[in-house]
Amino acid sequence: MVRLGFIIGFIALLGVLLSGLAAYRVHDQELALDRIALARAIDVHASLVQDRLTERELLARVASGLFRAPSVLKPNMLEPLRSAIYAFKTDFVVAGWVARLQPNELAAAQAAIAAAGFPKPEIRDYGDKPINSANLTQPIDVLMDLEPRSDETKALPGRSYDQDPVRSAMLARARIEKRSVASDPVPLLRADGAVGVIVAAPVIPEGATEPVGFITFSYELASLMLTNDDMSLFSVALRDPRKDGGELVANDQGVVSTRMTAVDSPAPSATRTVSFGGRDWQLGYYAKTNSARRAEQTAIIVAAIGFAITAMVCGLFGYVAYNNLRLSREIQVRIGFERRLTAVIDELNHRVKNILAVIQSIVTRTLRHGADIDGARELLIGRIHAMSNVVSLLSESQWQGVKLKGLFEARAIPHADRIAVTGPDIAVSARAAQSLSLLFFELASHSDEGLSLVGKHPHITANWTVTGEGTDEVFHFRWEEFNTSEATRRPDSDFGLILLDRVAPEALGGTAKRYFTDVSYVYELTAPMETVVDMTERDRTDKLSAPVRPAR
Repeated sequence: MVRLGFIIGFIALLGVLLSGLAAYRVHDQELALDRIALARAIDVHASLVQDRLTERELLARVASGLFRAPSVLKPNMLEPLRSAIYAFKTDFVVAGWVARLQPNELAAAQAAIAAAGFPKPEIRDYGDKPINSANLTQPIDVLMDLEPRSDETKALPGRSYDQDPVRSAMLARARIEKRSVASDPVPLLRADGAVGVIVAAPVIPEGATEPVGFITFSYELASLMLTNDDMSLFSVALRDPRKDGGELVANDQGVVSTRMTAVDSPAPSATRTVSFGGRDWQLGYYAKTNSARRAEQTAIIVAAIGFAITAMVCGLFGYVAYNNLRLSREIQVRIGFERRLTAVIDELNHRVKNILAVIQSIVTRTLRHGADIDGARELLIGRIHAMSNVVSLLSESQWQGVKLKGLFEARAIPHADRIAVTGPDIAVSARAAQSLSLLFFELASHSDEGLSLVGKHPHITANWTVTGEGTDEVFHFRWEEFNTSEATRRPDSDFGLILLDRVAPEALGGTAKRYFTDVSYVYELTAPMETVVDMTERDRTDKLSAPVRPAR
């Protein structure tokens, strides 16, 4: 009996020790995993919020850069920018043109608003009371035009923002700093409307030192910073810049409200700072579950199971082994997911930077050498639209490539109905698609004014072939405009010549030539198929989209 008791005691002691050790390990591992998962999810959310904010601030800068204001009193001032601001596909509530008017310009401004078709053209303060120009001694900021136009927004033009403390402070700062500036959180459209922020970009004419007005974009705060998945590990709150100790939070319906934090209130699990409109915004993240309590509960369960099956040493070891294996696999899956997520973010940053670099090059070269503003604006909008179209096609295919015939759609290039397209059904890589989209746009856009030798628009053919086999396959592209000559065809722009002769061939690793025949204009491009298709880019995208599997 003594020996049996000793054995039982030894087994019990061993079981207690093993159970306690297992409980301790489970507690630490669960706690560490929860903290890692929470921190990583917070970083990803903050990064996505910053990307959204950067994109929307970029829209304001691009819109103000494209804006040309020979007179701030013309009706429908935003109409030339309509295609550009909608091409970004951002979720702005209202885009507006706010003119800075002198007291003697109010009558002309009222006439311009009336000519644009707005129902309340009177120049009035923010409380809708008419303004007497005789009482003014300084310029005032007046909303002259907006997009989109609806029954709710049509009544807004004609309002002066000088009496509104939030909007006037924003415009004053943008005027002084001469850069895009964001406002404090403010109700949009009406006093009980959705809470949002407004970003204003000053429009400064060439040679001037003071802005003549501002391009403004307003966004709902819930979708801009506070949106989050219902199944996420945390809730998001924005520190209210208007009052100390205040936070802005959004409910499930996207309604933003203000709450005050008490001294004894729990502190956020983490805070992140994002930049928007020349100021910093602090996001607070509150964990939805108590990681320490959950880890303690898990450890207690493990210890209780261990105490209950102390006599079953093999079962105990089996349980511990199984538990450790399960936790190890969870760690591997989470680490693999984090690495893949990091790779996806890096790839996204790389592609966004490439697209922005291309757009910057397009804008710079289009507006270079004192180009005609109206013509340059049309070319610039068309080139950016061509880039936007190819990016949309690539997004639809998850960056797996684009069908070459899809680049000849009417929404991508002008005069698509006059182009006879023939060639094999091949898919080109993302890089090749961007170069070819701009190439086709340049060729098509310079064919519209080239009158033929018989007085008709030229008939255009675009065909391509693939010759050779295996690694020796060669892509041949030929563009031919019939019934035209060097004397009648509109000459290519400087940007077009660089694109046709150097950029497109170098991007595809090939060669190009252009010439006139007796009755036509011909452009030919030859490149190896391995650069046109570029399987390495497709393989990289496939690898990023593959599901994470635990190691065996």
